[in-house]
Amino acid sequence: MSYLSDLEIARGASKLPITQVGEKLGIKAQDLFAYGHDKAKVSQSFINSVQDRPNGKLILVTAINPTPAGEGKTTTTVGLGDGLNRIGKKAAICIREASLGPCFGMKGGAAGGGKAQVVPMEDMNLHFTGDFHAITSAHNLLSAMIDNHIYWGNELEIDERRVTWKRVLDMNDRALRDIVTSLGGVANGFPRQTGFDITVASEVMAILCLATSLEDLQKRLGDIIVAYRRDRSPIYARDIKADGAMTVLLKDAVQPNLVQTLENNPAFVHGGPFANIAHGCNSVTATTTALKIADYVVTEAGFGADLGAEKFMNIKCRKAGLAPDFVVLVATVRAMKMNGGVAKADLGAENVDAVRDGCANLGRHIENLKSFGVPVVVAINHFVTDTDAEVQAVKDYVASQGSEAILCRHWELGSEGTVDLATRVAEIAESGTSQFAPLYPDEMGLMEKIETIAKRIYRADEVLADKKIRDQLRQWEEAGYGHLPVCMAKTQYSFSTDPNLRGAPVGHSLPVREVRLSAGAGFVVVVCGEIMTMPGLPRVPSAEAIMLNDEGQIEGLF
Repeated sequence: MSYLSDLEIARGASKLPITQVGEKLGIKAQDLFAYGHDKAKVSQSFINSVQDRPNGKLILVTAINPTPAGEGKTTTTVGLGDGLNRIGKKAAICIREASLGPCFGMKGGAAGGGKAQVVPMEDMNLHFTGDFHAITSAHNLLSAMIDNHIYWGNELEIDERRVTWKRVLDMNDRALRDIVTSLGGVANGFPRQTGFDITVASEVMAILCLATSLEDLQKRLGDIIVAYRRDRSPIYARDIKADGAMTVLLKDAVQPNLVQTLENNPAFVHGGPFANIAHGCNSVTATTTALKIADYVVTEAGFGADLGAEKFMNIKCRKAGLAPDFVVLVATVRAMKMNGGVAKADLGAENVDAVRDGCANLGRHIENLKSFGVPVVVAINHFVTDTDAEVQAVKDYVASQGSEAILCRHWELGSEGTVDLATRVAEIAESGTSQFAPLYPDEMGLMEKIETIAKRIYRADEVLADKKIRDQLRQWEEAGYGHLPVCMAKTQYSFSTDPNLRGAPVGHSLPVREVRLSAGAGFVVVVCGEIMTMPGLPRVPSAEAIMLNDEGQIEGLF
């Protein structure tokens, strides 16, 4: 049997005018700033007008650790949102925007797949409404103003060796990780070592996704620490007088984007921090607004539950005062087999024993999610090669963990394939059984927070951090930042820092290479193992297959 590609399905979608999509949630046409006929930004005045309404139910979709076999977290998020609407619930989905880096690198697009997609797919994966460009520009404006301040006399007495603010680019480019700027003589400034991060790792991205208003946005931007003096006192973005201009660049980007699913249901797509190097959630503004105007909001958190869901619970929910009512944990039979030692080329053959062997990774995530006090159901994202015996093996294992697994066919059937999941989600969410609580209290020390995540989520025996890192954490605590949560930057492929260590490893160590204070975003970034905040392209990047066909249509996006 042959199937249409995701791009072909998206291109054939029957889309409603975006104003009609907004009407489903009570958003009037005058409250939408249209970008063409099929996408729009929601006005701040409308967002302000609904803040006193009660919240709907918040459903988090997360997944096992990603494998080359594929999991389909975004596809399941879209499918569940469509399924809830199909059974008569007023539901909206909230997902992140796509970065050009992975789109042209290895991951491809981020709009779902099959018959569970958000459209317009091409626009979402390529530039969209320009939010990432605005974030890149605001970040790099601050970089330029720092160097300019030093060039024109350095009134703030910035120690050029302690400028911590890099530049960013929304592209995977390993050559820019570690560079020297301002070569070429006196007219070009003072040479110094610096580098680039990818835009989704920018603190400006995190700030935009956590800010609750333009005023809050500017305050957070002003709180960014960009450098230190020789006496180690901090220099803030407001000291450089960059926060006002940065806010101007972001004034439109901070407003959520409204689009639609293939079934014409509303979808908010806004913000895009990666979960392996940032906090991995869409914007607080999009989520909180959706909760005011929909009965159910289905959102996702990036990569596996050890990263995205942990940060959703410990950072986003803590900062925004949110509490999830339910968690859907996505898994596939193929991924279970790969965790059980089967090579990718052999995944099509039935192997029930490998499925059982690979379920340990799934079980670890179930246990971790339950530790937050939230009910969990596993969604088995169906592939055509799955056999009944393999699916039953997953269901039996999940039942042994005190949860339940539901087979979903949304990729093939759209909302029809998620009716069972949507019905169960609604039943449990409406029962009010969630007793959500973050993993650690604000008053816990920064090092203790790192150790709590390492031991309770990753099952590490110890955290390896040298005296320099521990002293830095203590200095930040003394400066009043001890109450902040921690944002772990770690490989997404394993509970450990070894990307090749699949399953549910124990007895490993968590090496901390670096810590960064994101004072504006309101968390401390903990860089673990070999994780890079500027990814590189793979040997064969997706960009090689992306092109225009003879009709001027885009080919190669997936």
